[in-house]
Amino acid sequence: MEVYDGRRTASNGKSHAGLVLLYAPGFRQLQPAYPLVHDSTLIGREPPADILIAQPAVSRSHARIMQDEQGWSIQDLGARNGTLVNGAFVKHFRLHHLDDIRVGDAFFKFVERGAEHYLPYRIDGAVFGAHATPSGIVGGYQLAAIASSLERIARSPISVVLLGESGTGKEVFARQVHDWSERRGAFRAINCAAIPPNLLESELFGYRRGAFSGADRDHVGLVRAADNGTLFLDEVGDLPLEAQAKLLRVLQSKEVLPLGATNPETVDVRIICATHRDLGAMQHEGRFRGDLFARLNEYSVTLPPLRARKEDIFALCSEFLRLHKRPDLELSVPYVTGLLHYDFPYNVRELEALIKRGIALVEGGELGANHLSAEIHARMRTYGRRADQEAPSEATPQVNHMPASPSWRPPPRPAMPTAPPTSGYPASSPPSGQQPPSHSAASTPSEDELRRALVAHQGNVAAVGRQFGKERMQVHRWMKKYNIDPNEYRT
Repeated sequence: MEVYDGRRTASNGKSHAGLVLLYAPGFRQLQPAYPLVHDSTLIGREPPADILIAQPAVSRSHARIMQDEQGWSIQDLGARNGTLVNGAFVKHFRLHHLDDIRVGDAFFKFVERGAEHYLPYRIDGAVFGAHATPSGIVGGYQLAAIASSLERIARSPISVVLLGESGTGKEVFARQVHDWSERRGAFRAINCAAIPPNLLESELFGYRRGAFSGADRDHVGLVRAADNGTLFLDEVGDLPLEAQAKLLRVLQSKEVLPLGATNPETVDVRIICATHRDLGAMQHEGRFRGDLFARLNEYSVTLPPLRARKEDIFALCSEFLRLHKRPDLELSVPYVTGLLHYDFPYNVRELEALIKRGIALVEGGELGANHLSAEIHARMRTYGRRADQEAPSEATPQVNHMPASPSWRPPPRPAMPTAPPTSGYPASSPPSGQQPPSHSAASTPSEDELRRALVAHQGNVAAVGRQFGKERMQVHRWMKKYNIDPNEYRT
């Protein structure tokens, strides 16, 4: 199984850590990514900075990224507006893969390797000298890598499994594979979790008139309707065992037997299926046939969640504004700040719903903080705090003693005011003497406490972080410490 998360090495064998641009006003004047080719890289507004960010909110020498034997770290150089990592002001911080970094009003994510792959892909969707992502798929390097691999196998008859969380775009990719395949038949899709088990077989395989009470006419079924085409089985992990046996027959013998029929009918159908479930674990539990899995899993890829490809958020917002007839709307910095600091547990589907909500509420030409959801407002309450000292460790940042900014403040109740908020993380210097929001941090939980929290929240790392008053990255560090896989707790 191939997992694309921006960490593949380059063809020449070299792979660099680096910063990937997530958003910045005037992003066209910045590189899409900055591979870190030296042990020390200066970020600032003017030369001799290695990464130049020409913004008033950026100091001449703002921050420095350094590498030592233990890895990469970032150091604030006393910048007027400070340096934020994962929404907290820091003085010195040991970086981890996918940490979010903010310098002035420029937002980046840190990647441990493969930063050079992101260079051709600008955050608005423009691509320079590289294989572009296909139309209908909005995304940069990570999705382009997936699309390239699927395009290569599209014209073959092999079955494809698309893995990933709900809302990551599995059906979009399935339709794209069908288009690339140039199969003459239709694309048919069914959500196996949305149809009662007693009806699913008849919907898939069809039936003859009189096969059961109410069957007053023949029904073709989706398998035969997709003859010479593609059948997309969404949430295939919810397919009942009886239907699994019949689907195996379709794959093995290229025949389908409708309910009530005595003779099978020949079909030529390409199967693409998707699930967010662990099919391997389901096989051990006897809930999914191993022989069917072997037939389906001829080629598989995992689509990354939106929180792992935040460099695509701006392009997705622009595309949704276009699709919903408001391409004229601008995104304010406080609005983008909220988007980038949120984990989007329901992925692209949740982002589209948020854009539609903003379009319905907006009165001017700009989406602001007051157009964000209550979930994002809750997430942003601790944005702009000082990084706390939980316990001495290389992963724990030092306290930054500079005055903190009020940074981002949700609008007053009601949650959807008509007037835009008067505050947000400013591009200028933070108000002198302003204190950060209070933050009550829990001590490090025991392994049993952490496992109980994962069970209670069904493996939702962001929810576990909220329970303990910590960012999701800290929860990931705890899980790494205890050798815990959150997928074990997801249903």
